[in-house]
Amino acid sequence: MKVGVTLEDEKGLLGNVAQHFGQCKYFFLANIEDNKIKDSSVVPNTVAHGGGGCVVVGELLKYKVTHIIAGSMGLNAQNKLAQAGVKIFGYSGRVNDAIDELLKGKLGGLEACREHGGECH
Repeated sequence: MKVGVTLEDEKGLLGNVAQHFGQCKYFFLANIEDNKIKDSSVVPNTVAHGGGGCVVVGELLKYKVTHIIAGSMGLNAQNKLAQAGVKIFGYSGRVNDAIDELLKGKLGGLEACREHGGECH
């Protein structure tokens, strides 16, 4: 599986999951095989802008992610990811903990951002 996680900074596994999908500054990308990270990278979110979640979806799909972990995400972005077959999970905390919870099957889904009326975020 290829996991994309919203990042607040460039700290990778030691960083925090960003709460705003479309406005995060970076993404942590990890290839996971046999429940272990095979390789990973931190990439900048070059298309981030206010309410830009739907634009970010296309950017992430370029990396062929199969799973996304974010703090929050608008309904339109969630729908576009779901249509592409990407599984979406919500988490607040450190990236390494989010990945551990994902691998243990303990992460839940993600509600649409209420403050944006479910718009892209």
